[in-house]
Amino acid sequence: MNFANFLTLTRIVLSPVFMILMQFEHYYWRLAATVVFILAALTDLADGYYARKLGHYTGFGRFMDPLADKILVSTAFLTFVPLGYARGWMVIVIVVREFLITGLRSMAAYRGMVISSSFLAKWKTATQMIAITVILLFANIEPLIWGGNPGQGIMPIWILPVLGWHYNLFDVLIFIPLILTVWTGVDYLFKSGGLLKGMLR
Repeated sequence: MNFANFLTLTRIVLSPVFMILMQFEHYYWRLAATVVFILAALTDLADGYYARKLGHYTGFGRFMDPLADKILVSTAFLTFVPLGYARGWMVIVIVVREFLITGLRSMAAYRGMVISSSFLAKWKTATQMIAITVILLFANIEPLIWGGNPGQGIMPIWILPVLGWHYNLFDVLIFIPLILTVWTGVDYLFKSGGLLKGMLR
């Protein structure tokens, strides 16, 4: 166990904490959930930095780091479904693809094979984080709008008709990474066909 691996495990532990905090509709709970998510996301940057700086590359880290990333992102999307911020079928497709490809890449890495990330895969990750960020921003604003009852929030009621279409916006925000998620998933399977056959032998 080194510091980089500790940060990776911290990201996994913080994921369910984020999910629990998001269930409370009060502004301070939502803000706490957002802070937890930001801290978890920062551990992704930090563990890679310390692994490179200190040379702490381990088999555990190569396997768990990408898995921890997917756990955090998947937890966020799954948390949004019962809150009405995301559609279940979209989230299921994203989650299944993420863990399927991560599992295949981890198995390949264990056998000394490398399945590198494509340019579109990086855009996929970026659009996922943008969608999560926007939804979290609204999740923090929403309790201020409603304040327990419509019209009693801190924010003025005249903005409610503008925010009334936020679910459509969220559908678009999630649909973009959904398309990229499926596209890159199929691309991985086609480009890594030879590696996968070798792994199954």
